[in-house]
Amino acid sequence: MSDALNPPVQNAPRKPTWRFMLSHPAHAIALGFGSGLSPVAPGTAGTLWAWLAFVVLQPHLSNREWALLLGAGLLVGWWACTVTARDLGVADPAPVVWDEVLAFWGVLWLVTPASWWTQLAAFALFRFFDAAKPGPVAWADELFKGRRGQSIGWRQGFGILFDDLVAALCTLLVIALWKWL
Repeated sequence: MSDALNPPVQNAPRKPTWRFMLSHPAHAIALGFGSGLSPVAPGTAGTLWAWLAFVVLQPHLSNREWALLLGAGLLVGWWACTVTARDLGVADPAPVVWDEVLAFWGVLWLVTPASWWTQLAAFALFRFFDAAKPGPVAWADELFKGRRGQSIGWRQGFGILFDDLVAALCTLLVIALWKWL
């Protein structure tokens, strides 16, 4: 039990492994079913996994089903990202890529039907906004960050998702402007 005098114990930071991922359903979801375990650019690997999964799922799901999947994915992802960040002992761990998966699915769903080149442009724009964090994405990234020594909770779990949702919105705005001009 925790209170003001006895704050919850924060886990020491740890590196996720396949064993860690398979130890809890939240870990598997948050780590993008293994894509976040990539030793190089896990966010890019997670986004590529999202693109592949979208290509496989898209012909089988209606717009209503996509909306339900994204809504459920947001709620389940909030839980999964919170649990996994807490278990890793890091407020926003790089291997947690469910945020990229969910946000990029939203981008692809909203631009489809789209050519392969448009999807590639969406991928490049999304990765730019997510990695470089210009303007509103940087604001969103800082909004839910915890303070040093603070326990990792629902606020930080939502923060993991929020900056990527803002990056997706920025991506969609650029694509809309591109299509409009």
